[in-house]
Amino acid sequence: MSTSLDIDLLRSFAAVAQGGTLGAAAARVGRTQSALSMQIQRLETTCGQTLLHRTGRGVRLTSQGERLLVHARRILHQHDEALADLAGTGLAGALAVGCPDDYAAAFLPHLLSGFARLHPLARVDVVCASTPRLREGLATRALDLALVSTLWGDAPEPGMLPALRREPLVWVASPGMDPRGWDPLPLALSDPDVIDHRAAREGLEAQGRRYRVAYASGSLTGLAAVVRSGSAVAVLTRCAVPSNLQVLTPEAGLPELPVLSIGIAFAGGDPTPLAGAFANHVRDVLPTL
Repeated sequence: MSTSLDIDLLRSFAAVAQGGTLGAAAARVGRTQSALSMQIQRLETTCGQTLLHRTGRGVRLTSQGERLLVHARRILHQHDEALADLAGTGLAGALAVGCPDDYAAAFLPHLLSGFARLHPLARVDVVCASTPRLREGLATRALDLALVSTLWGDAPEPGMLPALRREPLVWVASPGMDPRGWDPLPLALSDPDVIDHRAAREGLEAQGRRYRVAYASGSLTGLAAVVRSGSAVAVLTRCAVPSNLQVLTPEAGLPELPVLSIGIAFAGGDPTPLAGAFANHVRDVLPTL
C-alpha cells in the first residue's frame, strides 16, 4: 500500500460515490468514463483495497470504500479551504438558508464557520423552521436552499441532494420517567404536518395506545422544556436530544420510530453559484459531523 493519497483520485472517487454511476461522475469531473475507471483502479492500488462493486445499475461502495469516503470528503474540504484561504478568493453575495430547528444546534456552527472561511465575502442568512415551513419558503423563493427531512428509503425528489446523513427519531423523556404508567400518554409534539408528529401518533394508534397532545410547538426549546418538566414525552431526532433528557429504550413499550434522511432542496431551477457552493460544502462536511 502506498503512503500517499492523490487529491485528484480522491476527488474522482467522491464524485463516483455521489453520482452512483461512472457516467454521472465523469460528466461532473470532466473526464471520460474510461479515464475515470482507470483513476479508481489507481486509487484501489494505492489503498490496497477494493473500493467499488460494479453492478448492472451502477456502482456500490464496499465497506472499505465507505470508510475511505469519510476521509476523502474531509481531506478535499480542507484542501479546497486551504487554497481559497491562501488565494484570498471566494464567492460573494447573500444567501438565504433554511434549516430545521433540531439540526441547527447540532450542525450549523460547523457548517457556517467552515463556509465563512471558504467564502469570507458571502453573507448567509439563516431561517430555522420545520421542513414543511421551509418548503413553503423555497416555493416563494424566500429561501435559496434548505436542509430538509424525508423518510429514509424514500425516492429523492428531482434536483434534490438526498441522503447526506441519516438521523433516527427517538422517544425522549425526563430522567427517571417511566411512560408505562401514563394513560393516556401525554405528548409534546411539533407541528401536525411534520414527520415526527405524524410518526408518534400513527405509531401509538397502530399500537392501540391511548395518548393526548399536551403541548404542541415548532420550537425545539419549548418541547425540551416541557419534557424536562416531566409533563410529557416527545419525539426528537437523535442529534437534537439535550444531554439532560433520556432517550427511551424499547423496554418503555413505545412503538418503533422511522429513520430520517437529511437532504438539500433548492428554490427551483439551477441553483446560484453561491447556493451550489454551500450545498457542496454541506455535502462534504455533514457526513463527518
